[in-house]
Amino acid sequence: MKIKQLSIFLQNRMGSLSKPLEVLSDADVNIRAMCMADTSEFGILRLVVDNPEKGKEALEENNFLVKLTEIIGVEMNDTPGGLTSVLKVIKDNEIDLEYLYAFSHDKAEKAILLLHADDIDKLISVLTDNDITIVPSKEVYTL
Repeated sequence: MKIKQLSIFLQNRMGSLSKPLEVLSDADVNIRAMCMADTSEFGILRLVVDNPEKGKEALEENNFLVKLTEIIGVEMNDTPGGLTSVLKVIKDNEIDLEYLYAFSHDKAEKAILLLHADDIDKLISVLTDNDITIVPSKEVYTL
């Protein structure tokens, strides 16, 4: 159920994004989703890949600082208000999200929302209790 996400810490300078992506490509690790957050001095590249352990190992062998983080994926309607309906459940249950990102895929009128919160188990419980579909990690890795 929980998805292993790679968080890679990068210096915020031109070209710093291309090297970790090349490392993953050379290791035959395929990216399923990604998000980049930055400040003036550094960035955090968050990736969901088809083989998180292999990706982490390849990046560490190339001197990248990498952390495996557990996130979850939920299915939401790919229509206006789809995201809002999921976020309302989270807010109403006083769960503090640290970050999220989303992507669409082959399933008609559905998108996947990737979420991270301090208490991931509580997040799963609340979403499940409110009939929000948790996407199995294997499904995300093989998209």
